[in-house]
Amino acid sequence: MTFDISVAMTWILFLALFPICFYWARRAWLILFRHDFSEVALKGGESPPNPAKFAPYSAAINLIGTAILVGVVIGVVTATLAYETWSAIAGSTIWMKLIFDFILSRQAHSTLGKKK
Repeated sequence: MTFDISVAMTWILFLALFPICFYWARRAWLILFRHDFSEVALKGGESPPNPAKFAPYSAAINLIGTAILVGVVIGVVTATLAYETWSAIAGSTIWMKLIFDFILSRQAHSTLGKKK
């Protein structure tokens, strides 16, 4: 039996979806139901001056990302998604979530138009 790196990478990507979904769902839960805004729009490890203002956006980003990845996991388990399809959806979702979190954090910490 030979070792195939592509099969190993496929399994690593698929198994990584579970902790990613859990972490994003947990963040959304903390924001929506516990009103814990300590992880909302962090920049350099610090919260913005008014994290409650940006909490709904952060919760939406986390919930949408979680829903898409849960759909991907279900699609893989039920064999309705081909490898190329689910890996593209999962990869794009992870990258877009990171990009949207970055945009939100920069917007929350913006000083443009504010008097000093």
